[in-house]
Amino acid sequence: MLVICDSIKSIELFFRLKLMRLLRSCLMMLEHVLVLSAYLFSTGIYGLITSRNMVRALMCLELILNAVNINFVTFSYFFDNRQLRGDIFSIFVIAIAAAEAAIGPAIVSSIYRNRKSTRINQSNLLNK
Repeated sequence: MLVICDSIKSIELFFRLKLMRLLRSCLMMLEHVLVLSAYLFSTGIYGLITSRNMVRALMCLELILNAVNINFVTFSYFFDNRQLRGDIFSIFVIAIAAAEAAIGPAIVSSIYRNRKSTRINQSNLLNK
């Protein structure tokens, strides 16, 4: 009886260690993805604040939206497996980003046609 008890305890300890390793690796993966998302978001914010070109500002806005998508999908994967809220929000953000990617360059090209510049500080649209 003592041998069976010891073997059950060792099997239980083995599976606990396996589970702890699995959870630790999942948390490491979560941490890496969140660091990537934070890096993309901060790069986009920095570029949006410091850029003087409208095209560069649109690209930095796309970086910000992609960082938000990474966060939505990651948290949906780790914490909301059944309801898929993060995935649905991510699809909405992708649709908004697609509309921005289609309309933004059209607005920039029309501003360039009228003002002959895509610099943000030179285009004061309230003058005319």
